[in-house]
Amino acid sequence: MSVLITNDDGIGSPGLLSLAAGAVRAGLSVTVAAPVAEASGSSSSITAVEQDGRISVERRQLEGLDGVATYAVHGAPAFITMIATHGAFGNPPDVVLSGINRGANVGRAILHSGTVGAALTAGVNGRRGMAVSLDTGLGPARFHWDTAARLATGLLPFLMEQAVGTVLNLNVPNTAGPELPEYRAATLARFGIVQTTLAERGQQHVRLAIADTAEEPEPESDAALLAAGFATVTAIQAVTQTALPALHHGLPQGTGI
Repeated sequence: MSVLITNDDGIGSPGLLSLAAGAVRAGLSVTVAAPVAEASGSSSSITAVEQDGRISVERRQLEGLDGVATYAVHGAPAFITMIATHGAFGNPPDVVLSGINRGANVGRAILHSGTVGAALTAGVNGRRGMAVSLDTGLGPARFHWDTAARLATGLLPFLMEQAVGTVLNLNVPNTAGPELPEYRAATLARFGIVQTTLAERGQQHVRLAIADTAEEPEPESDAALLAAGFATVTAIQAVTQTALPALHHGLPQGTGI
């Protein structure tokens, strides 16, 4: 099985290195391609920095990944996934693993995540994808990247049994020990763990702040189950259409549409 490892924290992220090393240990054929700099919050953006119509792709060597083709790309993670599915780094991958993100990606706020956006882009381009995030909180004493890497590779057989285009969102507690956290299927919470609020509005500027979400998450949601110590798994889809009942028999008159 060929795997593309990408992320939105950048090519130097320890989470990326741990996920790639875990995939190698699992016997997968690994290619790493990640943004040259942090691209958090990029969602499914396919932006890239062009120079004379070309996007720079630099070969890199990551510690402990001898023999693994590694690229730093001047583009967003979803862009990297898209070009990978078109053969930019060799044969298109069977699956895209995106992460390990520093911080959980839960609730409907995952719409904005570059980690999740890369996995969704794999799905819409005829591949399977998995976004992997570690619930580190704001000031963790340690980062247990290996826990998330082991759970991600352990979930791969299940993912590969699903239909092409399937995308999973995996969130892992920041814990270590002989027993790995248990997987638990979860719904998306209505909100993320934290929310962005408007702290100040001036005549020519605004200032934002991050605050904890006050709302209690639904019992079977990813936010609630992650807080209870489970590794949450949610199947997600990219944007799709929905029915417009009022338009079944044509557009309403006089709307100007």
